[in-house]
Amino acid sequence: MTANDDGLVLFSGYAKLPVGITASEMYKVIGMILVIRIETGEIVEADCTLATNVAREYVSGVLLGQSLKNGPDAVLRIVDKRYQGSAKKAIMTSLRIIYDKYRSFMEEQVSAETDLR
Repeated sequence: MTANDDGLVLFSGYAKLPVGITASEMYKVIGMILVIRIETGEIVEADCTLATNVAREYVSGVLLGQSLKNGPDAVLRIVDKRYQGSAKKAIMTSLRIIYDKYRSFMEEQVSAETDLR
């Protein structure tokens, strides 16, 4: 990261939606987009391709302020408890994919810093 970098990185994850729900008729997959403050793992922005504004805003609100720094389990438990819609499994899968990308990004950062020494 450069000196004037704000420390934020955008990650995306996609997962197949269940057949028969409105969102799957529109998109086939859910797209989850998270902006993460790299230093803390904090989710500072969240958006997804659910069919209604209420669902998109609710999921965003559930995710904002959560951290992926120590793994996805805490975030997944919160989603499992607070989201009871048909797209739950797809949301959770997309979050796992994002976590894997976040973890890989962090490992690359550590490796790059080690190479600079």
